[in-house]
Amino acid sequence: MNTSTTDHATDPGAGGPDPAPGGSDAPEIPTRLLVHALVREDGTVDAGELYTVAHLLHMTDQQVRLCVKRLVDEGRFTQEGRGRKATLRAVADVTGSLAPDAAYVRHAYRQDAGLAPWDGTWHLFGFAIPESRRAARDTLREGLLHLGAAPLQSGLYVTANPVTDLVESQADHLGVLDSLTCLTTTDLRMGRTTDPRGLAAALWPLEEIAARHRQLASFAESRLTRLTQGPDPSDAARLTTAIELAALFTAAMTPDPLLPPELLPTPWPGGQARRLAADCWRHLREARATGSAPDTSELRLFTLYADALDT
Repeated sequence: MNTSTTDHATDPGAGGPDPAPGGSDAPEIPTRLLVHALVREDGTVDAGELYTVAHLLHMTDQQVRLCVKRLVDEGRFTQEGRGRKATLRAVADVTGSLAPDAAYVRHAYRQDAGLAPWDGTWHLFGFAIPESRRAARDTLREGLLHLGAAPLQSGLYVTANPVTDLVESQADHLGVLDSLTCLTTTDLRMGRTTDPRGLAAALWPLEEIAARHRQLASFAESRLTRLTQGPDPSDAARLTTAIELAALFTAAMTPDPLLPPELLPTPWPGGQARRLAADCWRHLREARATGSAPDTSELRLFTLYADALDT
């Protein structure tokens, strides 16, 4: 999910001016994340449900309309019908900019369980794409950043994870595969820095990423207390919590390169945050539906995490 903070400032349809109902610790929900959260397994969003849930989150009709228009203009959704009777249909999201895919989430939990140890190999990608292919160059760069790569210098990126097949596939799709160079090394140096942990600290904003994980952990822990010690939530409360949790999970995971534990400072809050989030998701899935909000079991939001956590 690649929901940037700039959306809140520049897109009047990006999020609500008021915090979502759920407590002072509830995150601000970007409107486009809400749209994505309500995509059903058949790829559609019912506009009537969208407006209903938006009201639960203190969003205005105007915010929803502007957000839908922007998503359609960007080619992320098509729209059939108008207003509350409309149906939105999601277009395949090849960049993964709306949500982390199940494989990405699953890999994070495999790392947390010690099932994906690092072999000491750095994966590097270099390219020199002319200005005439600027759009393709920018798209390839964004794809590398989304996969957790960090820039070493202009046109040269590095990651600790084996994502070469994914990078080559995107470069081929963009028609710039001949301009891409891929290589691996176990001897990476930046100036005089050779220690892998030192390199990771220099290349990625680890403290910023850690802070987002701590925020996710705090929120998930507070919601777990409500779910385990209070009465079963209504469908509306359950859906609201799910979307709030997804917003913070997205904020934590989007900039996280999922570096192997061997490269991270200790203690690292990512594993604890994901464990608490997983526990929260399980309780939300098991809670009985008692209200009239959309059936969350049919939403891709729940399918994504169910697939990742049950594997």
